[in-house]
Amino acid sequence: MKEKVIALGFFDGVHLGHAALLRRTAAEAARRGCTPAVFTFDRVPKEVITGIPCPLINSPEDRRDLIYRLYGIREILMVPFDHEMMTTAWDEFVTKILVERYHAVHLVAGHDHHFGHKNQGSPELLMEKCGQMGLGCDIIPKVEVSGVAVSSTYIRRLLEVGQMERANQFLGHPHTLTGTVRHGRGVGSSRLFPTANLILPPRVLAPSHGVYVTLAHLPDGSSLPAVTNVGTRPTLHNGTDVTVEACLLDFTGDLYGQTVRLEFFRRVRDERRFDSLEALKAQIAADAETTRQFFSNRGEGRRDIVR
Repeated sequence: MKEKVIALGFFDGVHLGHAALLRRTAAEAARRGCTPAVFTFDRVPKEVITGIPCPLINSPEDRRDLIYRLYGIREILMVPFDHEMMTTAWDEFVTKILVERYHAVHLVAGHDHHFGHKNQGSPELLMEKCGQMGLGCDIIPKVEVSGVAVSSTYIRRLLEVGQMERANQFLGHPHTLTGTVRHGRGVGSSRLFPTANLILPPRVLAPSHGVYVTLAHLPDGSSLPAVTNVGTRPTLHNGTDVTVEACLLDFTGDLYGQTVRLEFFRRVRDERRFDSLEALKAQIAADAETTRQFFSNRGEGRRDIVR
């Protein structure tokens, strides 16, 4: 098996701090002629250990896609966080798992990365162990934006209060949500605009309820602007279930059962109840114009993407 340069971390959000690790991994792998890889877990270790749910910025599928698509990583080792991983001593994690099992020759980790049984492994111990074994090692320092440390925890807070543009600053890319299009109640497609109702992936944080400027990436490789509502659709008496409903601009076709990736750019307004479907339709038309203008100002719009 080909030797690997491996980045270590959970990579929720795949933000600017992670970007520094991933770029260093890709560069070192190119220098050595190795495979640039990521070692991560399928679930948050803290959630497994404590039993306390931890809503995430991304699904495992979106984490994979962002890492592959944006940073040139060629292999992602997304390993179950099971009893073996929970109880392996930090030094055996390096020797038995990363080196013997996955053929690591160089490791890259963040300044605050802890690993192994009871999180006893630290960046300092990792550097020391790599030196003893003749492995390369890089510890990436803290990344800041305007004096604020980039972290998944901070970005989650921004998403929870609807500060999408600031969240995207710290992510380094638009916030991404990918889901399967399901059948809705038919009101959107028949009486308002063509819509794609996405199933929110399990354990993924929904952005603050409201209406957003988004770009929808379709299965055929094309993309087009969309007005996306995150919330309970109070005008349509949807109950308490949170839905992600994208009104696709200038679209005709059937997306049911297919996968759509949404990129969020800006929060337009709060979600609110309208007195009639006609009033809701007029507001969505205004939101659509806001969305068109947003992408027009950016020099974007509907476009075909080369896969």
